[in-house]
Amino acid sequence: MAIAVKIAEFMERSSWIRKMFEEGAALKAEFGADQVCDFTLGNPDVPAPATVDEELVKIIREPLPMKYGYMPNAGLPLARRAVAEYISGEQQIKVNPDGVIMTCGAGGALNVIFKAILNPGDEIVAPSPYFVEYNFYADNHGGVLKSVPAGENFSLDLEMIAGAITPKTAAVIINSPNNPSGTIFSAAELEALGRLLEEKSRQFKRVIYLVSDEPYRKLVYDGVEVPPIFPAYRNSIVANSYSKELSLAGERIGYLALHPEADDFAQLVDGFIFANRVLGFVNAPGLMQRLVARLQGECVDVSIYQRKRDLLYQGLVEAGFEVIKPRGAFYFFPKSPLPDDVEFVRELQKFRILAVPGSGFAGPGYFRLAYCVDDATIERSLPIFKEVGKKFCR
Repeated sequence: MAIAVKIAEFMERSSWIRKMFEEGAALKAEFGADQVCDFTLGNPDVPAPATVDEELVKIIREPLPMKYGYMPNAGLPLARRAVAEYISGEQQIKVNPDGVIMTCGAGGALNVIFKAILNPGDEIVAPSPYFVEYNFYADNHGGVLKSVPAGENFSLDLEMIAGAITPKTAAVIINSPNNPSGTIFSAAELEALGRLLEEKSRQFKRVIYLVSDEPYRKLVYDGVEVPPIFPAYRNSIVANSYSKELSLAGERIGYLALHPEADDFAQLVDGFIFANRVLGFVNAPGLMQRLVARLQGECVDVSIYQRKRDLLYQGLVEAGFEVIKPRGAFYFFPKSPLPDDVEFVRELQKFRILAVPGSGFAGPGYFRLAYCVDDATIERSLPIFKEVGKKFCR
């Protein structure tokens, strides 16, 4: 075998998104792309703000010394300062620029965090449903992801989380707004989780970190705000990305930010910087660091996503699907009308609708629809969903 057995096994069971994408490509080749409604990929389709191109052109034209040269592994000081200043407002606490590490997206940030904090066999507790790659990120660094069921309407089930924490637990990871459910955890939930982690850290005589994966933080609707985690728990770490809020998914730029009062702050920061280097990232893309330093607080036009959400939500409800209206991100996570969500997704393919089984997100019995697609795709899907609903939902 050309590749490691472990990687072959991971590939076999890893990504329903990839499998659905490949099967969707076959459908498109057979019937034409305009005859298939593809809701599989969470690829931001709203244009980046005009300031992205404007500022990038300025940066390219400016005679900056060492514009394309090596830099500190933690990132450009100007970028770290800009991020720290901005997120001090978001997190409602003064964030130390030394605790900000510029990373290759949120995925890069999570790998840096796990590399720095995990010992072999350590566990990461993840409330489900969650982004499928968490399993592999934990495994990359000798850890084990431990899934726990969600509460009602995908809320945090504190009892289940408490029962999952053991002496091997290194961290709890949350994602709010959530991929795939669009759920936003409340301030009360975060405060209760913070108290639980304080208690469990004392009980097991080790720091249990709270890692908050927040690439959808600015994609929220109906006046909702995403509560900060720093006021809830001091041993917390934020991982974030500009992929969604600035539609810069292909540029791989993000950051991690450590609570300024975290235990062993300086040692943790040194560990993150070392991990950033030895994982091969070395540093986040230089031009993008300069760019996002100038664009703190900028965001795509979220009303476009909200319009898409409202249009598809109305159609799903009228078709008879049981679905919670997401408050953030750009996904629906409806309940599958068949007990086997994989079987139902296969049935949807017969109607030329591409979705992802909830099982791929540790959420069996549901399926995910990414509505970051053109309006024509959503409009074309509505009568089809009605037809599907007549067959399966009533």
